[in-house]
Amino acid sequence: MYPCQGSGCGAGTARTVADVNEQGVISPPGLRSWLGLLVILGPVLLVAMDGSVLFLAMTAVTEALSPTAEQSLWVLDVYGFVVGSLLTAFGSIGDRYGRLRLLMIGAAVFGIGSTGAAFAPNPELLIAFRGLMGLAGATLLPSALAVLGELFTDPRWRARAIGIFAATFAAGFAIGPVVGGQLLSRFWWGSVFLINLPVIAGFLLLAPVLLREVPTARTGRVDALSVVLSAGGLLLTAYAIKHLAAEGPAVGPLVAGGIGIGVLVWFGRRQRHLDHPLFDFTLFRERIFTVAIVTGLLPLAAWSATAYLSGIYLQSVLGLPVLQAAFLAIPGAAVLTLTCIITPAIVERIGSRAALVTCHLSIVLGLLLLLPTTATSGIGWYVASTVVAGFGYGISFSLVADTAVAAVPPARAGSAAAIAETSNEIGNALGITLLGSLAALLFRLQGPGVAGTLPETLVVPDLAPAVLDSARAAFVTGLHAAAAVAGVLHLVLAGLALFWVPRAGR
Repeated sequence: MYPCQGSGCGAGTARTVADVNEQGVISPPGLRSWLGLLVILGPVLLVAMDGSVLFLAMTAVTEALSPTAEQSLWVLDVYGFVVGSLLTAFGSIGDRYGRLRLLMIGAAVFGIGSTGAAFAPNPELLIAFRGLMGLAGATLLPSALAVLGELFTDPRWRARAIGIFAATFAAGFAIGPVVGGQLLSRFWWGSVFLINLPVIAGFLLLAPVLLREVPTARTGRVDALSVVLSAGGLLLTAYAIKHLAAEGPAVGPLVAGGIGIGVLVWFGRRQRHLDHPLFDFTLFRERIFTVAIVTGLLPLAAWSATAYLSGIYLQSVLGLPVLQAAFLAIPGAAVLTLTCIITPAIVERIGSRAALVTCHLSIVLGLLLLLPTTATSGIGWYVASTVVAGFGYGISFSLVADTAVAAVPPARAGSAAAIAETSNEIGNALGITLLGSLAALLFRLQGPGVAGTLPETLVVPDLAPAVLDSARAAFVTGLHAAAAVAGVLHLVLAGLALFWVPRAGR
């Protein structure tokens, strides 16, 4: 996760009388500060966890709602697309109208979206409520970071609080599939959303008592057209990719894809002429910054796609119960979370360039370990893959923002942090869209043609064993292709980090 950004963070940096004792030494934060941090971490954990909680739940969702292959991908990644598209906009809105106010509204909307998703009677409504949850999630992350600046006024303590914040966010991504699998072993698929409600209720009750509003700074404005262009272009392009992969060429998706690409180009050109761009593309002139942002995007893409596909592999190909699949995900989640915590020490010892190269090579090796899996065996390869790649993912999650911010002038640190934050969320969604669509395409081309996805095929009655074997083999081929493509991209990125990041880069 990312350093505090926006005017709301700076508001808490001045030392007050209460912060300094009689000897002029800054006092440690009081109980209210730590309780406030604990309250903030609840929604932050949920926002991260809901980006991955469905990875093991999609088999159950398919059995209950029968979504098409395209709808399944939308259920998974519309959340990440909406969060990523709106993060920067809601950060600016919070600067102007109040961070705590936006935080409270976002938490309430997140609870409404979670309730609607839990009881959605069809895929269309589930997608809609997931999008609503994404909108709420985009309000929570930047506002929560800003409120931390009011709780921890001393920069040293604030840095520790943000480190805890970052570790919580990374842990949420990592444990989402585990939590989802545990719930599904006892309850119906909607329980993965209802678990959000107690946390949201506790936050709404305690936040007004423990948190205070951050002073607003009404400088600049949010360019509403840029928000619409970025979100619309991403969603139209994603729709075209998903539909073409799942259903084959058609006029409508091709037109939508062309419009989406055109809208994204319009968005990029518009940012060049705004005094307060939503996305500052000029920062990419710095090579180190570019490497950092791509490192924020690509590992999340690889992790989300392989976690989703592996969840189906374990349950629908190898036939494991969801609880066992959840237990198998624990070692990788533990390594990922622990690595996030120790990454600052790793960087201090070997430098950011070596850490970035190590990050990508670890992910490459982890992805390669998925290739020996077959339609009849592969549990050991899967666990080894998650552990090895988890080390690389942990470094990337922890290192990206610091590297990005350090690569630009201090006056542009806020924009750099916002782009780093956005790259993680968009990467999470793009992994499902691009690599998930690649797997869906190969299943459509090599599978038996009975249904668009493996879980749908397995519930068709009276299929011959040979047909089921063909479907499982086609899915494994798609999993291997997604892992191989992601591995090649990470190998290229390791080379860029080696040649573009200075040896002493921190």
